[in-house]
Amino acid sequence: MIRPGELEPELGELMDATVALFHRLRAAAAELHGQGDLTAARRGVLQGLQRDGDQTVPQMARARPVSRQHIQTLVNALADDGLVELVGNPAHKRSKLVRITDAGRALLRSMQAREAEALHRLDPGIDPWRLREATQVLTELRIALEGERWQDVVNDGD
Repeated sequence: MIRPGELEPELGELMDATVALFHRLRAAAAELHGQGDLTAARRGVLQGLQRDGDQTVPQMARARPVSRQHIQTLVNALADDGLVELVGNPAHKRSKLVRITDAGRALLRSMQAREAEALHRLDPGIDPWRLREATQVLTELRIALEGERWQDVVNDGD
């Protein structure tokens, strides 16, 4: 049984390493794709639409720790570029659904292919089982931070 406080140093180190990796991945994406085509945030919106299907702006914002206004700005820019379209929403008259277009899918595929090639050439020499284990740990931590227990921790200070 793990006692309270036993994991604090390790969790702190993991969080620091994750934040550092996040920033390095953003920089790597900018180097790989260039700044002009698509920012990481716009790419994230396209990926989410491809993975999860049509969504409203409020649904997309709830799935990320960002404001609805931020997502709306990204969606507007993507729509201006023809990468997404706004379509009627049978569940809500005023809140349109955002749908990825064929041009958005094609751009995302080309970016993913470029990234796959770069990662293949990088070959960090990490065993696949270690990558799967790291993915599992990060997923479990994310789920814990999204759950009721985290809300209890946050609200305990009130």
